Amino acid sequence: MAKEDRGFASMDRAKQREIASKGGRAAHQKGAAHEWTSEEARLAGRKGGAASRRRKQNTAGTPGQSTAPATPDRNRF
Repeated sequence: MAKEDRGFASMDRAKQREIASKGGRAAHQKGAAHEWTSEEARLAGRKGGAASRRRKQNTAGTPGQSTAPATPDRNRF
């Protein structure tokens, strides 16, 4: 078996969801799972939105940086 054929990331998405779901159910049964309150969820959403906005502002205003994917330099040789 090749190294890249092992592990969670190499599984198909359905199999990953199935395994993750089992872990989530087990955590809830054990009482170790975190239950989000509406206030915690609201604060987490605001924090994520603010970080996303900061990243966009930092990359948009920087001269010389493009948001387009890099392409190979065809005139290099």
